[in-house]
Amino acid sequence: MNLSGVKLRLYPNEHQVKLIWQAFGANHFLWNQTLQMINQRYQNNPSLHLPNNYKLDYLLTCLKQEYPWLKEVDSSSYQITNKRFYQTWKQFFKHQGGRPKFHSRKNSYQSYTTKSHIRVVAKRYIKLPKLGYIKCSKTGRLIDSKIKQATISHDPTGRYYLSLEVEQTHQALPKTGQMVGIDVGIADLAISSDGIKYGTFNAKWDKKQAKMWQSRFSKRKYQATVRVRQYNHEHQGLPEMDINDYQNWQQAKQRKARYQAKVADKRADYLHKLTTQLVRQYDVIVIEDLKAKNLQRNHHLAKAIVNASWRRFRTMLEYKCAWYGKKLITVKPNYTSQICSNCGYHSGSKPLKIREWTCPNCSVHHDRDINAAVNILHRGLKAIG
Repeated sequence: MNLSGVKLRLYPNEHQVKLIWQAFGANHFLWNQTLQMINQRYQNNPSLHLPNNYKLDYLLTCLKQEYPWLKEVDSSSYQITNKRFYQTWKQFFKHQGGRPKFHSRKNSYQSYTTKSHIRVVAKRYIKLPKLGYIKCSKTGRLIDSKIKQATISHDPTGRYYLSLEVEQTHQALPKTGQMVGIDVGIADLAISSDGIKYGTFNAKWDKKQAKMWQSRFSKRKYQATVRVRQYNHEHQGLPEMDINDYQNWQQAKQRKARYQAKVADKRADYLHKLTTQLVRQYDVIVIEDLKAKNLQRNHHLAKAIVNASWRRFRTMLEYKCAWYGKKLITVKPNYTSQICSNCGYHSGSKPLKIREWTCPNCSVHHDRDINAAVNILHRGLKAIG
């Protein structure tokens, strides 16, 4: 049994939408109340220890007595909120993250997580705690799966999603007896040692629309901010106007988010199809152990590297190889494009504009990327003997 994630689109009715937003608000309220209490506690006595999960859950009982409306929301979501609160503080004390902040109901992304019993009741229908029977998509992906926990979310595009953590059994794919080395690039996402080049994802029209609506969003937000400040200054003593009252800005915000989501969805779809094809075709896959974050410090290449999604490509290969009984090997990328894959001669560094070169030792003509992929394969085979 392997843990995996399944994301489904939700189609709640009006009553269920109200209940979902009530759950968002209740979990934010719990987080903020607990954070305020911890802050005051440490101001009074900094030597006190951080309350653990058990103590936080005990405080939850007191909060429910003080605020009875908290009982209307799934109680297991509060336990997960307390657990995340405690983990966030622990990471902060270990200098692995920032100080916990207050949550806002105005954020464009809202979510809460539950571990209560969830089950599929019919095709495209699932039963969630407190929400009842709710319409969703692709329930066929949950056949023979055990649901561990679920996250209900609302994204900036206005859509609702259900992200499930499930236990599934994946059958091993048939062996092909083939091995491959893969070099990642910018013009081409993946170059195999077989000489095949897989292009980088590109969605020019959607990116152009996302960029245009991002510009409109920024302009409209600035104009709305100026008008709100001017109105509040001229009408002192009257109820203040808020920037969220401007529907023109809200429309641009949602249109921008939808085009950005389109680009992200198409990129994910392309990466899934490519990684699945590679896992089906090869038994052993060797890739470079690249530090994408370090490479993004080069401002001339950072945008192209992020668009190529090298890290996500590797992550997908890792878990799909584990699921389907294939082997993934990572090797150091040092000098893979400078060493001749035929004779092993080190020809020295070359600028990126040189895409082909001839070995001065054995006179073999190389494509820079394919040569690197072959060297990666050799290193991987050497590592496993």
